[in-house]
Amino acid sequence: MSFSEITKKYRPSLTESECKSLDIIGNCLAEKNQVMNLTALTDEKGVGLLHFWDSLTLLDTNLFKNASVIDVGCGGGFPSLPLALCSENCVITSNDATAKKLTYVAETAEKAGVNNINTLCGRAEELGVMPEYRESFDIAVARGVARLNVLCEWCMPFVKVGGYFVAMKGEKGKEEADEAKKAISVLGGELVDIMQITVPEFDYLHTLVVIKKVKQTPKTYPRRNSQIQKKPL
Repeated sequence: MSFSEITKKYRPSLTESECKSLDIIGNCLAEKNQVMNLTALTDEKGVGLLHFWDSLTLLDTNLFKNASVIDVGCGGGFPSLPLALCSENCVITSNDATAKKLTYVAETAEKAGVNNINTLCGRAEELGVMPEYRESFDIAVARGVARLNVLCEWCMPFVKVGGYFVAMKGEKGKEEADEAKKAISVLGGELVDIMQITVPEFDYLHTLVVIKKVKQTPKTYPRRNSQIQKKPL
């Protein structure tokens, strides 16, 4: 099976055009990974399910139609690339602190015909205080990256009041959400859903933690990263 065939097996709504683009993204990932450490997964099943299918579970929240989205710490382009390809009228900003990764994401998007991705290089805690980015996105997403109480301080300053932060976590997502209750509240959020999803053929339990931004983030946040890491909320 190709990258897209294994994805489509469990997400049959994918179109022929989307499948072609997913295969281009998968081939670019496998090729670039030979010279840059982007992922531990390059086989069709691993990429098709643990990267593509997993990224597309975000669409099951029904939040992403016509949304401006920032993917914080996008790494090798997940969920940015599949989400931009398959979402309805979303504009995705892929953020990472490593310029080489963003160059790869931009080049891959162009090859795959994905034209609704922008890139933004910098550390989230520095960008989140800048007026042009602060509370300017409908949705922030992050996949893995850090524990949720830390991740909230990196991501929630980007989100407009009334928007959402969706954290893509593993099997301990509920535990992390409980740990992050104070951070969510202090930063202006409210936990609205925890969606647990089993990745087919792997039996891995993944969790989407959905947080609504109900009030502005206080101006004192985000703090410097050394403070965030040393004393999480």
